[in-house]
Amino acid sequence: MFLSDTDIKKGIKDGSIVIRPFDLKKLQPVSYDVTLGNEFEVTNRHATSIIDPANKIYPQTRTVKVKDGEAFILHPGESVLGKQREFIGVDRNHLILLSGKSSLARAGLVVHNTAMLFNPCHYFYPTFELVNTNNVPIVLRPGMTIAQLLFARLTSPTSRTYKETGRYGAKNSNHFAESRDASIKKKRAAKKKK
Repeated sequence: MFLSDTDIKKGIKDGSIVIRPFDLKKLQPVSYDVTLGNEFEVTNRHATSIIDPANKIYPQTRTVKVKDGEAFILHPGESVLGKQREFIGVDRNHLILLSGKSSLARAGLVVHNTAMLFNPCHYFYPTFELVNTNNVPIVLRPGMTIAQLLFARLTSPTSRTYKETGRYGAKNSNHFAESRDASIKKKRAAKKKK
């Protein structure tokens, strides 16, 4: 069941929903508008020969920080990671879905490729998967409204939390972290070798 603006406000008040900072002006009838942060993770194309996730080969990247009032130019066909300015999370009775803004989608901006689900008990700064599908550059500015969050109440609380199953931390900056299961297997294998 998706939450209305009334329910989102109740969630903020009782602590089941965390949005920091919270701005009532950004609350829509069934969503909350979020803004683009100052940090972008860009692939070093000339240093990355391939990306092969099954074999744990990820792109070489660099972090680009853009000051407030300045611009980041997203070129046609380019894919970069961007950081959300707001810190968010929900308890084990809720989940969050990320959705783009129609005005930006019409300009050719994709804010997530597939990662639109934010799990219960994950408190963090989300990462956007920004792609320019247009044939001209798109100017991105820190602080601009970039996406919206939808909140849903689960039919029952989850049996495990994101802290137990997830791979990303609160800062969400290790963009190619191993899954928790893979990390545990490596630790066990290392112990057996000793």
